[in-house]
Amino acid sequence: MTILDEIIAQKRIEVEQRKAATSPLALEQMPDFKRQPLSAREAIQDLRSTGIIAEFKRKSPSKGIINDQADVATTTQGYVQAGAAVLSVLTDEPFFGGTPADLQTARIANPSTPILRKDFIVDQYQLLEAKAWGADLVLLIAACLTPAEVSMLSQQAQDMGLQVLLEVHDEDELDRSLTHSVDLVGVNNRNLKTFTTSIDTSLRLVERIPDTFAKITESGLRDAQTMYSLFRAGFDGFLIGEAFMKTANPAAALQSIVADYTSHMPTFANSFTS
Repeated sequence: MTILDEIIAQKRIEVEQRKAATSPLALEQMPDFKRQPLSAREAIQDLRSTGIIAEFKRKSPSKGIINDQADVATTTQGYVQAGAAVLSVLTDEPFFGGTPADLQTARIANPSTPILRKDFIVDQYQLLEAKAWGADLVLLIAACLTPAEVSMLSQQAQDMGLQVLLEVHDEDELDRSLTHSVDLVGVNNRNLKTFTTSIDTSLRLVERIPDTFAKITESGLRDAQTMYSLFRAGFDGFLIGEAFMKTANPAAALQSIVADYTSHMPTFANSFTS
């Protein structure tokens, strides 16, 4: 059994436990369920945007503890002030140390910034949770869903006003899972078997993604030069978490990479400051 198999098996148990504890009706009656979700796609593709999806993540199966001291509100507000276009907040607790409260706290602290619920979505119930907790965007991972499930869940999410980020790792996942009811397509540069990262994955897949979708590159992004190479290749956005969270001040780390990006890349700097 791979770590992904273990996570999904645990997630299905967790979802059933959550269903027993909180009904769909109770979720629909929560205040944030009624709010109009923000557009992550517009925030990323705006010409003045850095395109950065800045992630709050305490730990991961491959790295262990990354940062268990950072405060959610302080860190996410700092991310936004430093130029993040979108926030990503982990809500998986067993493997990533996240909680629903983290997402809810980030929502209160950043009312005008789109937020991604970063989790392993396997059931429509989790879409209800995402909206009730204040998310604007949900992640669907092709590696743990059938094409039919991707189609069904993405359409249900859009019907609720949520945008959808479809994550793929290779050509096969992209070709079999891409559907009109997703908004953004993310290429994860991390190999799920070896946990190594290579941006060659993104460079290989970018032209296979139709321009009707916002294109996001994920994992292994640590410096402005790499980001610029991927931007020139056709990516609109960059999901970055570990590179920020492993520092004592994640927001300062984001500010540094944005400054490097804009000062050393004239083409991008002109669009960012216009």
